Amino acid sequence: MAISRAQLLKELLPGLNALFGMEYAKYGEEHKEIFESESSDRSFEEEVKLSGFGAAPVKNEGSAIDYDNAQEAFTARYTHETIAMGFSVTEEAIEDNLYDSLSSRYTKALARAMAYTKQVKAATILNGAFSGTTYGDGKALCVTDHPLVGGGTNSNRPTVAADLNETSLEAAVIQLAGWTDERGLLIAAKPRKLVIPPALQFVATRLLDTEGRVGTADNDLNAIRNNGSIPEGYTVNHYLTDTDAWFLTTDVPNGLKHFVRTPMSTSMDADFDTGNSRYKARERYSFGVSDPLGIFGSPGA
Repeated sequence: MAISRAQLLKELLPGLNALFGMEYAKYGEEHKEIFESESSDRSFEEEVKLSGFGAAPVKNEGSAIDYDNAQEAFTARYTHETIAMGFSVTEEAIEDNLYDSLSSRYTKALARAMAYTKQVKAATILNGAFSGTTYGDGKALCVTDHPLVGGGTNSNRPTVAADLNETSLEAAVIQLAGWTDERGLLIAAKPRKLVIPPALQFVATRLLDTEGRVGTADNDLNAIRNNGSIPEGYTVNHYLTDTDAWFLTTDVPNGLKHFVRTPMSTSMDADFDTGNSRYKARERYSFGVSDPLGIFGSPGA
């Protein structure tokens, strides 16, 4: 009995899905080194940053308790985008037994295209960190004057743009330690990971992995390494467009977010009119910033 087209597609789909999954994973998920991922069940997500309370006062005997009010600092909005693409194989190619070779190559190419788009969209947040897109507080991601509800500002970039070196990295660690919350309370933020473009990977290795200070013959300790100042080391992001910009992710919660509305899915069907077999991939997600203090960045000198 001849095999039907529907049965052929049903037999081939698991293999193509497995091939797609392996190829998709091979291109890496570099965004996970920077963004916190959460699931979503709505068309958009909103996260409100609250100011918290001021310092708790001393309560004298017999006196009433002081009550404070938390205020809304700003709201971050994430609007999910649908990313989808597919390919088709002609009826003639199937008749000529070219389906296996063509679909295998096309499936790999589709996986690469879907992975590429996700990484570019994630990296766009950092590529535009110093100008352009503004977020909940009306500022770009990395600026010197993020406003606070209680007055004053926080800065998550150097006052003078600096290349990645021992001095600039130490200064960044010190600057993070001075950040305050919306009501002026010290949050004692700490860096977690250095995020760099490929051009800075050798500089990062020398700064973070050597026991002695870089570029000296004094046998001094590498304080950054010995103090564990960057506990998670560094990660190379191949989608950063500025060759001398660098970033530090911090331990401030709810910083940069990635919401997954619909996970990656693939499907396959046959087109009755053309006889072509079609395979598609689709996912829905968004990238954004809930709290700019989740990252520190320098555009380089």
